[in-house]
Amino acid sequence: MSATYPMDMVRGRLAVQTANSPYQYRGIAHALSTVVREEGPRALYRGWLPSVIGVVPYVGLNFAVYESLKDWLVKDNPFGLVENNELTIITRLSCGAIAGTVGQTIAYPLDVIRRRMQMVGWKSASSVVTGEGRSKASPEYNGMVDAFRKTVRHEGFGALYKGLVPNSVKVVPSIAIAFVTYEMVKDVLGVEFRISD
Repeated sequence: MSATYPMDMVRGRLAVQTANSPYQYRGIAHALSTVVREEGPRALYRGWLPSVIGVVPYVGLNFAVYESLKDWLVKDNPFGLVENNELTIITRLSCGAIAGTVGQTIAYPLDVIRRRMQMVGWKSASSVVTGEGRSKASPEYNGMVDAFRKTVRHEGFGALYKGLVPNSVKVVPSIAIAFVTYEMVKDVLGVEFRISD
């Protein structure tokens, strides 16, 4: 994550600029060089800390929820989904989707803060986002805690979940497919491992 973080930061900036933005990045290389030249090399890692902190609950909860659901279904077979002590691919996909939903919902505020911190230092960031050339300055944050505090104070707690639904459309199926792939690879390699072990 640390090695590819500058690309994530640039992707975020490229994604929000519009045709009416006062300053246009022409591509990845131009964006990287412009950020380093105008804001310094450290700017490429703005928002890195919430990303690192967010990985722990996100990945941890994904695996814990997935394995716990699987164990519960195999042991209790509450809906008759288990055949010969095995879950179907559809059931595994469902478990993965539930795990992805829980993991991303808990960790999502850190993702919002990361994105906001990535925009700090970008000249006319607010006008880039709105495409209206406004002169209103973008918020300045003195670190992750300050970003949380200012976001909640100025926009309310719900602002920490802005974009959750569209993000879920991407993340939830991705996690579900990743867990099914994980299970298939385990089967091919003959590996038996559960969190409860």
